[in-house]
Amino acid sequence: MPESTDAVVVKSRADAPPTFFAWEAAGLDWLRVAGGVDIVEVRDVGARHITLDRVDEHSATGAAAEQFGRDLAVTHSAGAEAFGVGPPGWTGDGFIGRQPLALQMFSTWGEFYADTRLLPYARAAQLVGNLDAGGVRLIERVCTRLVNGDFDDDRPPARIHGDLWAGNVLYAGDGRGVRAVLIDPAAHGGHGLTDLAMLALFGTQHLSRVQSAYAEAAGLPADWRELIGLHQLHPLLVHAVSHSAGYGRQACDVASRYA
Repeated sequence: MPESTDAVVVKSRADAPPTFFAWEAAGLDWLRVAGGVDIVEVRDVGARHITLDRVDEHSATGAAAEQFGRDLAVTHSAGAEAFGVGPPGWTGDGFIGRQPLALQMFSTWGEFYADTRLLPYARAAQLVGNLDAGGVRLIERVCTRLVNGDFDDDRPPARIHGDLWAGNVLYAGDGRGVRAVLIDPAAHGGHGLTDLAMLALFGTQHLSRVQSAYAEAAGLPADWRELIGLHQLHPLLVHAVSHSAGYGRQACDVASRYA
């Protein structure tokens, strides 16, 4: 549970796997050196805790949201060695929330997304009863198209946050004005639309202004919104594993558009 003082927040978890907080710290450091979006500072990390600078939160302004979109494009453009890799020097898998996140090197986004982001979570959701056999088959059809390259483009691996829902986007206010600060990543080499898709799935302040500013800065094609649902399948399946069958049904509704 987080514990706060005026200067820092200490997050602790008695049952944390040995690399749980080190993974968070490595992702924060990797995103920070990219430039672009401000990233919360890590003060200390151990096997059962991480200590972060406290962010003095404010409501987002429209201008700050647009700057966040532009800055996120810069962070993404710092790139990664390949699709599916974690921060440099990281070995083993990572985490998204409390669930494992496979890290492997792939040369194409579609194969990476199918093999490590959709199929494992679809099968795990079926095991807990939150996705039926028909739903798994539907996800498998989407994955066939992904592996075949139907949704690949010429964009190189982006350095993405990986768990960019609104709770991980804080707006700080100080002498520099109001600005976005990111926390709690599942950072890896992926596609920039994945971060935009997570923001759209769960909502965030001034979402349309964030998206429009990002799209312009990143040079997205005019039809980029048509693929947002595809990128939302991973978080939906993650939630189907850990939350409820409602997320499994939502994943099926989305997947039907891409099968």
